[in-house]
Amino acid sequence: MNNDEIRTMVITAIQGIAPEIEESDIAPDEDLRDECDLDSMDFLNLLGAIKKACGVNIPETDYPKARTLSNILEYLSKQLGQ
Repeated sequence: MNNDEIRTMVITAIQGIAPEIEESDIAPDEDLRDECDLDSMDFLNLLGAIKKACGVNIPETDYPKARTLSNILEYLSKQLGQ
């Protein structure tokens, strides 16, 4: 999975949780929970959708590494060997 595919997969996962969100609505370095108005359960559902889509589990200890869109993309790229 290349970086563009990872980005598309993450945006699709976000839109599965918050369908009203467009990619252009998300500032890459802002907290996703604030940007997309995600509560704690929505955030966990997002991480579950990401795991289902690419097989990468983000453990609770790594949640701080998944706070922004940029963070998630970087984390997944590393995990997927990009």
